[in-house]
Amino acid sequence: MVYFPKWKIILVLAVCALGIIYALPNILPRATVQDWQQSLPSWMPTSQVNLGLDLQGGSHLLLRVQWEDVLTNRLDSIVDGLRRGLRQADIGYVELGRTDTTAGFTLRDPDRRDEALAIAEEVDDQVTASVDENGRVTVAFAEGALPDLRDNALGQSIEIIRRRIDELGTTEPIIQRQGEDRILVQVPGVDPERVRDLIGRTASMTFQLVDHETSVVDARAGRLPPGSQLLPSSEADEAGEPLRDYVVRKRVELSGDNLVDAQPTFQDGAPVVSFRFDSAGARRFADITEENVGRQFAIVLDGEVISAPVIRTPILGGAGIIEGGFTVQSATDLALLLRAGALPAALTILEERSVGPGLGADSIAAGKIAAAIGFVAVVIFMFISYGMFGLMANLALVFNLALLMAGLSILQATLTLPGIAGIVLTIGMAVDANVLIFERIREEIRQGRSPISAIDAGYSRALTTIVDSNVTTLIAAVLLFALGSGPVKGFAVTLSLGIVSSMFTAIMFTRLLVVTWLRRTRPKTIPI
Repeated sequence: MVYFPKWKIILVLAVCALGIIYALPNILPRATVQDWQQSLPSWMPTSQVNLGLDLQGGSHLLLRVQWEDVLTNRLDSIVDGLRRGLRQADIGYVELGRTDTTAGFTLRDPDRRDEALAIAEEVDDQVTASVDENGRVTVAFAEGALPDLRDNALGQSIEIIRRRIDELGTTEPIIQRQGEDRILVQVPGVDPERVRDLIGRTASMTFQLVDHETSVVDARAGRLPPGSQLLPSSEADEAGEPLRDYVVRKRVELSGDNLVDAQPTFQDGAPVVSFRFDSAGARRFADITEENVGRQFAIVLDGEVISAPVIRTPILGGAGIIEGGFTVQSATDLALLLRAGALPAALTILEERSVGPGLGADSIAAGKIAAAIGFVAVVIFMFISYGMFGLMANLALVFNLALLMAGLSILQATLTLPGIAGIVLTIGMAVDANVLIFERIREEIRQGRSPISAIDAGYSRALTTIVDSNVTTLIAAVLLFALGSGPVKGFAVTLSLGIVSSMFTAIMFTRLLVVTWLRRTRPKTIPI
């Protein structure tokens, strides 16, 4: 154990040097590091440890998914399917409609009930149909279909919220399910109002033709043809009222489901949003624009017309521009929403909290004080207990902290208050291995061994105990990371990195110092 080949010496020194280099940006203010990024070479490390919600502030939202909207849309689709199927089969019916959970109709000719039941059950693969003695056909969801519908809506909402938050560039957001229909969202370092606006919008975009045959005045007076609807413009005046209204066809010519990309850009110096369809959407878009040259094509987002350009020529490339009096921020946010996709149902904010940076500043200050006190106490204890060997262990402790911060920076891990607790715990645990080794060396000296033999036996015989104790703690940390969430994971990450770095510094770096001292001085006694 006292033999140290040159390649191992180079490896240990290189790891320690890289640890200091990668940990160095964390000492500097974030603004300074961001300025340096413009001038430093690309290979120079500039990554800093990310701060969690409890340290830098941010948004805490508890949302409810209104999955009943999904049920309503599904029932409306079933009603439309029933209408088409019954007309094609030439089956007379009355009172076609839906309730909160079922759809149904009454047959004019009860003798055709078997045909009607077959049509009803083919409308949707998750429904069953029944008929009573009066010829009333009821279509209801099969057992277990409603919970599946709710779970699917919740799962899809979580995935879309995650996409939208990830587009913001934030790190380590917490997005998880709570209960049957709720979602917890915690986003560090982002304006709460912007988060609320982004995740609260359904972002369901459709392309519909403007109805030029019906005036807005007639529509406001209630004189609307069955296939049209009155929609407000997304542009509002100072009082928040829409600047104008549009009469558009109810038929959706093309939906946002076919979008594959949306990016903010500029046209004639004004912010706009460019979009691109997939191959099927591009073909449909080309057919629509070719058949409706000279007509207005309304782009509808969440029930508001954001733009209604006139189709000048057929658009055959499957790409277009959305103009709507955007600012740079609103164009960026709209492109983000379109890329992430539409929510299956609206979200209701049940709880909203903004965590201010003041709490984080207090936590960081308290964490620094705790770390400093722990560090000084450990340094003093090691020096008093082991003398010069204690100084070597203290030097290894400094490199241990550098390696820990470097690991957090490289992994772009998020540091939370429990993570700071993990670092403080690591300071105490980092010298455990050295204590075991030094105590073993003391025992070997008491038994009359020579310095070289005592050091060799101390390292070789204590190694098994060190590995066993650290691996046991590492297993616990891995389980915490796998089964925990949020701050618990932050604690597990810092604890795991601390264990790995402390084992390296104790077994490799401290031993290198001891072996170097032993070779140079060749002492007859060990000052431990």
